[in-house]
Amino acid sequence: MIRSQFRSLQFRLAVRLVALYIAAAAIAAGILVYQAYDTAGTLDSRELSLRAADLAQYISVDSKGTAQLNLPSKLTAGYEAGSGADIFAIRGSGGQIIAASPSSFGELVAGWPVATDEPSYFHLNDFGSGSQDYYGLSICMNSKAGPLSISVARSAGADALMHSLLREFVVDIAWVMPLLVLITLGVGIFAIRNGLKPVRAVSDMAAAIGPSTTSIRLPDENLPSEITPLVVAVNHALDRLEQGFAVQRQFTANAAHELRTPLAIMTAALDVMDGNGDISKLKSDVARMNRLVEQLLRVARLDAIVLDVSGTVRLNDLASSTVTTMAPWAFAQKRAIAYDGPDQPVQVKGNVHAIEDALRNLVENAILHSPPHTEVVVSVRQDGTVSVADQGPGVPPEDRERIFDRFWRGRGATSLGAGLGLAIVREIMRLHRGNIRVDNSPNGGAIFTLCFSLAD
Repeated sequence: MIRSQFRSLQFRLAVRLVALYIAAAAIAAGILVYQAYDTAGTLDSRELSLRAADLAQYISVDSKGTAQLNLPSKLTAGYEAGSGADIFAIRGSGGQIIAASPSSFGELVAGWPVATDEPSYFHLNDFGSGSQDYYGLSICMNSKAGPLSISVARSAGADALMHSLLREFVVDIAWVMPLLVLITLGVGIFAIRNGLKPVRAVSDMAAAIGPSTTSIRLPDENLPSEITPLVVAVNHALDRLEQGFAVQRQFTANAAHELRTPLAIMTAALDVMDGNGDISKLKSDVARMNRLVEQLLRVARLDAIVLDVSGTVRLNDLASSTVTTMAPWAFAQKRAIAYDGPDQPVQVKGNVHAIEDALRNLVENAILHSPPHTEVVVSVRQDGTVSVADQGPGVPPEDRERIFDRFWRGRGATSLGAGLGLAIVREIMRLHRGNIRVDNSPNGGAIFTLCFSLAD
């Protein structure tokens, strides 16, 4: 069972869908995290560049031609707050320091190469009185004093809020992405199951096709285009199968019908001959052939027509009539036959002729398998069952299913039966939506019981 689930199309599609979603989610999460950190770095670089531009804006030249920095009071207070979070150094075109905060940063920058229009980035480890790490850039900016080399930097701790937000974003991605994968996977599996529903419906219909329902064809509407050719091929195969069954049934019916006349002539001729051992054996063989032909005709009729089982049958009257009709034949076989049933009518749903055929087959079978001078009892019950009990050898438990197969006869069988009687009975019960069961009698012999639905 588990192995067949692993081989199912639905399971294979689901596994591929899981792998696809997991890979897509991992790639998407990686791209989002990378873009977040890259954007954060870009924002830091842009902020430092804007700060350098602001510093260049506030450079002026006095009457002596000396460049000096004149910051507004708010910016001055920000740089002189003592936190050391933001530092800068401004150099003239000759490399001289125009302004720096703190002065130690200006001394450090004085030895650096002159900046260009393209920003150059630097990293300071354990700088200043607070031994902090700084990230910054140097860039050349135009001002009233000419080109200036401006270096600005920010302590790593100043970006704590942004990095905290980024970490929170990564954590959210870590638990949200699996949830999204599960939701998307659930939707995908639902879509797969819903898409394969027509295929399952066709499979159930195909499983119900049997020898008696070969006229059913599988629908090819609303199926995936990959499945449609298979369904069409199966329908063509069913066409050929139905044709083969029809030919076989027609042949059986024709052969049996053609055999009836010569067998009747042979039977009549044997009846007027003087009896001896050989004649008696011939009569027995012809009787067996007659019974086989009659059973073949019954099988052909059951296979060829749709049996109307909507009628109402008085089961006790039918059983009593069958016993009366078959009593002379039973006495000729040196067996007795009796009827046991209620006085009140027992009405069941079914076809009277088919039920009579089934009951006659059971009675014939019981008489042929009973020892001489024994009795076969036909019993009807108020629950819509009729049973036939004999005093023969019974049916071994291992043979109770096989006895209903066509042409199956037990080992050592010596009766005149051809192995069709019980197969006919089971087919009739199937058409009546009833069932047949076989049990061994406590006193020896077999009991065959037909179970019908009571009429309303």
